[in-house]
Amino acid sequence: MDLSGASRIVLIGGGQAAAQAVQSLRMGGYEGTLTLVGDEPALPYQRPPLSKAYMKGEFAEERLYFKPAAWYEDNKVELILSTRATGIDRTAQRVDLAHGATLDYDALVLCTGSRPRALPVKGGDLDGVHDLRTLADVERIRPKMITGRKLVIVGAGYIGLEAAAVARQMGLDVTVLEMADRVLARVTSPIMSAFYEKEHRAQGVTILTGARLDHFEGKDGQVTHAVMADGTRLPADFILVGIGILPNAELAADAGLTIDNGIATDRDARTSDPRIFAAGDCASRPLVHYGRNGRLESVHNAIEQGKLAAAAILGKPRPPEDCPWFWSDQYDLKLQIAGLNQGYDQTVVRGDPDERKFAVFYLRNGTLIAVDAVNSPPEFLASKKLIMTGAKLASGVLEDTSTPMKDIAAAAATA
Repeated sequence: MDLSGASRIVLIGGGQAAAQAVQSLRMGGYEGTLTLVGDEPALPYQRPPLSKAYMKGEFAEERLYFKPAAWYEDNKVELILSTRATGIDRTAQRVDLAHGATLDYDALVLCTGSRPRALPVKGGDLDGVHDLRTLADVERIRPKMITGRKLVIVGAGYIGLEAAAVARQMGLDVTVLEMADRVLARVTSPIMSAFYEKEHRAQGVTILTGARLDHFEGKDGQVTHAVMADGTRLPADFILVGIGILPNAELAADAGLTIDNGIATDRDARTSDPRIFAAGDCASRPLVHYGRNGRLESVHNAIEQGKLAAAAILGKPRPPEDCPWFWSDQYDLKLQIAGLNQGYDQTVVRGDPDERKFAVFYLRNGTLIAVDAVNSPPEFLASKKLIMTGAKLASGVLEDTSTPMKDIAAAAATA
């Protein structure tokens, strides 16, 4: 469907994907009505710093914003904040809002994001039990980040470990509970898990793997302990739960759009309705470098899909689709990840983990599919290119640190 003549575009969501789509539409020459609906009171903002620099108080809220208020005014973008979209009438091409108003659209972009997975245990509703997803979450948590306080974190994924690092740097007593037998079990290899577990323990974090949480205890409505299945009671001044996220796809599902672990989209971020697009955490998309569909939870994905949706609406050529990439900052360790390691059958380590500067490459049938690079930008940057070209690499070549990574990538490109 040709939407280049659309005069009314509505975006639902106030995160990275919506902010990028708005910017790409205006920078791409779109002159029609542009309305962004967000359920939070803040201007569209970035989330990664919430568990890192912003949590530590290292920069002000305004630095989280993608654009200042003046930019939206100057570019004639109507912001409807603190407002939830409650329904989509696809036949009438209308969005219903919680306060009773409606918005007509010629094209609609769903950037509804995701929400923390709920922890189904007794005591989960006590004061002091927190998620970490929004500005409001951080505002509730930050006053409790006081030296000597006891923090229990449930879940040893990236959010949990990033929060643990910040809390230790601020002098808190931190215990991390992980149900799996290793940290980061869902997203990385045993090599990387062992490295990060060792690092956190060296920083004074107590990590309990294979941990079975039973419930939370409290006094006068305030959490006081995390109680394990074996009866062990862990004192807690507050709790942080980070056990994954779920896509906010209910609005799309209620409208009859196709759902597949998120809102199903094509390569142009278009849903099963040709007038409706979806981008970011809420969307499932073709993973063109892997020959399958999937949902990506990353800044890169949100930016890329925002650009794809805008280009499709404007009738412009499809922007390049990059290799998926992610990052995590913990202490002085910068982990940069390129690709998706699911299905790997070989790992190759380049460098020495004890020197805190190394990379783990993931191969399938000799083809590089992903890399985890710790304090190693050259390995990360070169691997992005190698993954996109489907390069086959011998383990001995990758292990040889005497050959710069850029030279390895150059040789592979001419092979």
